[in-house]
Amino acid sequence: MLGNKYIAISGSGENGGLELWPCRRILASKRTARGDWHLIVRPISIKNALIGTYGNVVRNHTLQMAAALAYYFVLSLFPALILLSAVVAYLPVPDLFDQALALLAHFLPADAMGLVRSVLADVISPNKGTFLSLGILGTLWAASGGFAAMIEALNIAYDVRDDRPFWKTRPLAVGLAFLTGALLLIALSVMVVGPRFGQWLAGRVHLSGLFVLLWPFIHWTIAIGFTVLAVEALYFLAPNVKQRLRATLPGTVVSVGCWITLSYLLGLYFRHFGNFNKTYGTLGAAVALMIWLYWTGFALLVGAELNEELAKISKEGKLEEKHEPPSITKIDFAA
Repeated sequence: MLGNKYIAISGSGENGGLELWPCRRILASKRTARGDWHLIVRPISIKNALIGTYGNVVRNHTLQMAAALAYYFVLSLFPALILLSAVVAYLPVPDLFDQALALLAHFLPADAMGLVRSVLADVISPNKGTFLSLGILGTLWAASGGFAAMIEALNIAYDVRDDRPFWKTRPLAVGLAFLTGALLLIALSVMVVGPRFGQWLAGRVHLSGLFVLLWPFIHWTIAIGFTVLAVEALYFLAPNVKQRLRATLPGTVVSVGCWITLSYLLGLYFRHFGNFNKTYGTLGAAVALMIWLYWTGFALLVGAELNEELAKISKEGKLEEKHEPPSITKIDFAA
């Protein structure tokens, strides 16, 4: 022990020797078979991470950022649903889009869900056969606007600057829209097929009756797993930081858990207590939808804040930023 600020431990590099590690980052350690040292995260570190996450939520104005994201989510929601309706028409699952809307109705108030259905009916019905044409490019561009805003919000949550040019971040937003949309579509498909699919699958591939019995739990596990994977991909690819994919898992689990819990509680409130039509009139459905999107954005940002705080504990300092190479190479003509 050197004083009360640093601890000297055996190094794991090529030269061995001693390394000085700050005491506040040495929570516990163990030696591997190769003689290297690895950190063990104890409950006290989780407590410190949660306290730091709360501080970051206040310092980064996360509630205000969630409100801004809700605005962009509203602009992107209907183009995304229109695009989804065009894609699922070619999938072998019957009435997948209608069943997806029915599933969404469990989280949204009845008035807001009626607004969504009304807008989609007006837009989709007269143009049902034209969405997979050149018009899909404009729809995809509009749907990716929410992901473009999410990239900027996650950079703030991770406390990094983004020096990537527009021609890199916007295609990234489009790619994230495709990737997360595909993963969430798989999750929706698994949830929609229901328990009878387990019986059909067991009969086709000759599985035991235990599989049929466990299928209701398996299909929810798969659906939540793909949802976690979609958010994890967002955390891994969107912010301008260098990190490992598995390092984003804790914040992802917290984010998805918070989103499911908040959506369920909001659904209960809207169905039994809230009546926005009395206060906002015809705008009540739109306000209810904005509130749900607001808390969706908040859950996503809280998970990112937690990942950033856990990175400070498990690494020497915060996550490293990605830096763009200089666009113009300077030549020394005097050489």
